[in-house]
Amino acid sequence: MADGSSFYITTPIFYVNDVPHIGHAYTEVAADVIARWHRQAGEDTWSLTGTDEHGQKILRTATANGVTPQEWADKLVADAWVPLLETVDVANDDFIRTTEPRHEQNVQKFLQKLYDDGHIYTGEYEGYYCVGCEEYKQESELVAGTGEYEGQLVCAIHSKPVELLHEKNYFFRTSAFAERLLALYEERPDFVQPESARNEVLGWVRSGLADLSISRSTFDWGVKVPWDETHVVYVWFDALLNYITAVGYGQDDEEFARRWPAQHIVGKDILRFHAVIWPAMLMAAGLEVPRGVFGHGWLLVGGEKMSKSKLTGIAPEQITDVFGSDAFRYYFLSAISFGQDGSFSWEDLAARYQAELANGFGNLASRVIAMVTRYCEGVVPSAGALTEADLEISAIERRATEDSWAAIERLAVHEAIAAAWELVDALNGYLTAEEPWSLAKDPAKRERLETVLAVAYHGLGTLAVLLSPVLPKATAKLWTALGAPGTVQGQRIDRAHEATLGERVSALEALFPRVEVAE
Repeated sequence: MADGSSFYITTPIFYVNDVPHIGHAYTEVAADVIARWHRQAGEDTWSLTGTDEHGQKILRTATANGVTPQEWADKLVADAWVPLLETVDVANDDFIRTTEPRHEQNVQKFLQKLYDDGHIYTGEYEGYYCVGCEEYKQESELVAGTGEYEGQLVCAIHSKPVELLHEKNYFFRTSAFAERLLALYEERPDFVQPESARNEVLGWVRSGLADLSISRSTFDWGVKVPWDETHVVYVWFDALLNYITAVGYGQDDEEFARRWPAQHIVGKDILRFHAVIWPAMLMAAGLEVPRGVFGHGWLLVGGEKMSKSKLTGIAPEQITDVFGSDAFRYYFLSAISFGQDGSFSWEDLAARYQAELANGFGNLASRVIAMVTRYCEGVVPSAGALTEADLEISAIERRATEDSWAAIERLAVHEAIAAAWELVDALNGYLTAEEPWSLAKDPAKRERLETVLAVAYHGLGTLAVLLSPVLPKATAKLWTALGAPGTVQGQRIDRAHEATLGERVSALEALFPRVEVAE
């Protein structure tokens, strides 16, 4: 296993022009579950998230609300973005804001280096700009407007009109790195995941890279270009650098060497910036490229991507207030193959909550604890002679441990949960077959009863450890009820089947209580 090695994972930093929806929470939870798994495998893990606070979109939103951009950002971060992490139980190590001095100063250092080394030049640019995406658009990315926007070109993502801009800007020579980027994708086939995302990125680079306009002079909300204060740094160029400024770039070489490179988890709509432009920027600066870029799919509601502008966003607390944060985490990471689009529906969430969490895992935990309490006065029994069925449970514990860790190393979060769930199903089947409640009626079968309960108890302990990154609240309660030492988060997940458990159980409240869903 990867004992002692370093693992650094990031989410995108999110625009503070509005409040978060479940699409943002999905990214946060995915990165958090992967980070927790690595942390519990003994790795030196660092998890970063944060907010993107510069750019024209923030300036316009703040102005429309009668406040300064900084006041707007401060309020949104305090009232919405930091609370989101608590809502979905994210245990991040750092939270970076692009308005912090540690970021702004080191963005300027990075930019100055690229300028001094000849990677930046002055040029003129005319093109269609989408303020929602903060990006110049190719005509192929635009569609004809309808309704109030009829006769105008609109962004295919935001369905809002684009603006035709003509500016004298500074440009980054992105095109100079096309061959090196293609070599990177060739040498490291897993640099961009999943495969569909890799193919898309290869297509973009092979069709030719345009140089990137990296400054704006028509507004001043952003990091000043160090050699020309009439320009601010283009918001994307500024934002991508958060991944290195947060871990010491430009000010703490030791910390930077310890943490970098990072595994980036991003939505597929921002894949081009992360898998093409960002590694080119790093190559230009003589820095190591990221460990990898994983572009996950979209959450679809009613068949289309959630969007603030289309008012299809669902607030995470609408789900967690009813089902709890554990269910939110479990549902989105098990019901959707990580990397593909997934459809959200309340009916599916409610059905899976009942069948898989309440009846599957929760009921299993309650039954085992209750039977040890009832038949053994709460004292954890010792196993006697083991049958083939008992040994099969042990084999599944080991297999679930190994398979889930292997899946996490591939970033296949849904497969890791499925591997652990094989043990849930196996233990439920084992109890059904062995019928400890029947064994308890016959004193002559006392040894067999104790063996069955010992095997089930041990399997439940393995499950508590394996599922702790996904269900941190429920597994913490279960760990206490098992009478096991320390905390469940303190256990080695890559050796979950070897966890040291307890000698006496205590009462366990329902881990996933019945939920009444309004029609």
